[in-house]
Amino acid sequence: MKKSNRMIVVTIVSGLVLLLVSLFFSLSIGIYTVPLSEILAGVTGTSSTEASEVIRTLRLPRALVAVLIGAGLAVAGAIMQAMTNNPLASPQIFGVNAGGSLLVVVAVVLFPDFSPGTIVYFAFLGAALGGGLVFFAASSGGGMTPVKLALAGITIHMFLTSLIQSVVIFNETSTEDVLFWLAGGVDGTNWGDVQLLLLWIGTGLVVAFLFSPSFTIMSLGEEVARGLGERVALMRIVASIIVVLLAGAAVAIAGPIGFVGLIIPHIVRKLVGTDYKLVLPVCALFGAVLLSVADVLSRFIAFPAESPVGIVTALIGAPFFLYLAQKGGRAL
Repeated sequence: MKKSNRMIVVTIVSGLVLLLVSLFFSLSIGIYTVPLSEILAGVTGTSSTEASEVIRTLRLPRALVAVLIGAGLAVAGAIMQAMTNNPLASPQIFGVNAGGSLLVVVAVVLFPDFSPGTIVYFAFLGAALGGGLVFFAASSGGGMTPVKLALAGITIHMFLTSLIQSVVIFNETSTEDVLFWLAGGVDGTNWGDVQLLLLWIGTGLVVAFLFSPSFTIMSLGEEVARGLGERVALMRIVASIIVVLLAGAAVAIAGPIGFVGLIIPHIVRKLVGTDYKLVLPVCALFGAVLLSVADVLSRFIAFPAESPVGIVTALIGAPFFLYLAQKGGRAL
């Protein structure tokens, strides 16, 4: 489905404007409001006032973490939907988030001295295992369907979540700080987290953009892709690696934030069409917008206390998921 150039330009410009506005509010709103002059001073490093230090050391890295994770999760969801030709596919539904979370919690219990840079490898492994379990369960007994994928994903997700809760219950002392993380939150992130995400999510995004023409072909279906000469097996491996990098890094830093990878690809394809050379970068843009806005909204749930951003994405995403399920998994 091809969209007009005017629609595409309006969509991209609107996304950029929304991103700038959401970043402004993310930097401005907190326990106390910071004016624009102090925000600019904090970002540029031209002032050493308390407000500018708060911007530079706390709010700016938090805003950038939200942008990177939102972009990564949205692109991961778009790739999963293309590869499975299934509009219900996403890191959460496919068990990627839950698998990554389980091994991160296990790593925190067994190796409490490990740095985030090391723990991220546990998240990668868990993400791969979780996704593999759901794919195996949904593919058996007659092939994969949208509803079957959703049921398998929810079942594996609940199973892995119960294992996480068991680990937390039996290791309360060493997992006190994990509970907020398990709800999906970007509060307390720092410049080290930004660097980690730039490495892994940045790598995943670059590789995803390079392979975007192949994802367009894969979205037409496996038989069509083979007929057009696409190497389906190789693309499955490439897509799996990209999804693990994007979702695994996001889980390692901010926990299992759900529904971003489900919502954004549907909206973007409706706006710019099905060419993944456009879909993926625009998904990254609007994924960043969604999580930035959700992070701002999360600050008002129990103000002045912080609330996990995953609460907001769940409030937005759950009705969307139910709507898709009611349609039998058909795309928008």
